[in-house]
Amino acid sequence: MTLHFINATLIDPDAGTEFKGSVSVDDGHITAVTAGGLTDPDGVIVDCGGKYLAPGIVDLGVKVCEPGERHKESYRSAGLAAAKGGVTTMITRPDTDPAIDSPETLEFVTRRANEAAPVHVLPMAALTKGRAGKEMTEIGFLMDAGAIAFTDCDHVVTDTRVFSRALTYARSLGALVIAHCQEPVLSRGAAATSGKFASLRGLPAVSPMAERMGLDRDIALVEMTGARYHADQITTARALPPLERAKANGLDITAGIGIHHLTLNALDVADYRTFFKLKPPLRDEEDRLAMVDAVASGLIDIVCSMHTPQDEESKRLPFEEAASGAVGLETLLPAALRLWHAEMISLPQLWRAMSFTPAQRLGLSSGRLAVGAPADLVVFDPNAPFVMDRATLLSKSRNTPFDGVRMQGKVLATYVSGTCVYEN
Repeated sequence: MTLHFINATLIDPDAGTEFKGSVSVDDGHITAVTAGGLTDPDGVIVDCGGKYLAPGIVDLGVKVCEPGERHKESYRSAGLAAAKGGVTTMITRPDTDPAIDSPETLEFVTRRANEAAPVHVLPMAALTKGRAGKEMTEIGFLMDAGAIAFTDCDHVVTDTRVFSRALTYARSLGALVIAHCQEPVLSRGAAATSGKFASLRGLPAVSPMAERMGLDRDIALVEMTGARYHADQITTARALPPLERAKANGLDITAGIGIHHLTLNALDVADYRTFFKLKPPLRDEEDRLAMVDAVASGLIDIVCSMHTPQDEESKRLPFEEAASGAVGLETLLPAALRLWHAEMISLPQLWRAMSFTPAQRLGLSSGRLAVGAPADLVVFDPNAPFVMDRATLLSKSRNTPFDGVRMQGKVLATYVSGTCVYEN
């Protein structure tokens, strides 16, 4: 069936443009991108009513709690939440129970995802067995089983010999390694970023330099091994100069940031609100603004939801004891549009970071409005106002920091390989 999306404002993150036009889709792929309208098209017409049409979001770093904690999030609930949020590809994390560190476990989650989720699901595998940082996993076998990248998530591999060997082996296979940049001793037990606010609240805190120190170490190892490397979250201004130098020196390095660190700051914790407890902790406003500028310039390459479901029992605790993390699949788009409404970043720049660049980094053909690209598309209205009510979220866990917040930007429809998987 041929689909024609007409009367749309198209966002092309590759060219960095937005324009009025139409997109034709057949057999799950884009067959034409046309400026202006179409003359007597054959097929099914989808009138976008002047709203925006963009490539579907490629969300790098989604936690789905299968196996082990299915009550927090399943592939079915995460897939439905992703479709509602305009996410057409979820890159899932291996921090499950047990960790995804063997081909057998990877094949299990891949089969579950394909059965249950209406969107594309591409799993990452652990870099070391059990994410314990002691012994690297069988990277080659895991790649053969479908692992798209390797990471121990928020567990820092403290043994530099193990990490360097894993990077060397990954380089020989062309595998992408994703790491969490923190100096582990300084950041152990931290619940906030050091400063006056944390002191007044009596919260254990960590200096922003811990992130800089962790990144400096990783850059040195990447320079030594020549591996493909991605920093999962860069959140402090102190870490930007070494990142810029590493890129200028030709290292194969990219960096990401979660949407919560782009739109919230340390003061949002207020009176110990645990839905705002994240890892790394929320930063000062000066850091947040520096991160927005870095995303706009392309120094920070990727913006993701860093979707981390936690149940009520994990969050309804004293701030220091509460689990870290927030859900973000359904709030990624409206939260990111806050930056556009504030005129801090353009829509093509946002979609470059949320769709085009993550797809390119992972070797995917999605994230583009181009002939031959997969018809993974999202139609949205960036100006539609609403009040976020966490009771309406499709995720099993509803630990969002945006509960009760006035937001703008709604997904109207999501298409995966030309098939509508969500319609508002």
